Amino acid sequence: MKIPKSINTFCPRCRTHTVHQVSLYKAGRRRALAWGEQRHAMENRGYGGSKKPIQRRLAKVTKRVTIKLRCEKCGYTLHRKGIRLKKAEITQ
Repeated sequence: MKIPKSINTFCPRCRTHTVHQVSLYKAGRRRALAWGEQRHAMENRGYGGSKKPIQRRLAKVTKRVTIKLRCEKCGYTLHRKGIRLKKAEITQ
């Protein structure tokens, strides 16, 4: 699906409709020292392999794409929950 590079939508900080720059959200690198990551590493340490079953048959074919909107007037960034897409590209 083709997504426009800029859209006119509501900005909660400006409290009015302004032009927003559109980009695709990408998750950052996971923190190795976060407690959940440490616990997961502890469970997998040693003999016996993984403590949770490996999911072999996936029910969903696509992932949800989150759209990141940045207000051109004040710079406020908001995320918009996307829809399921095989491919998303930002066009002029």
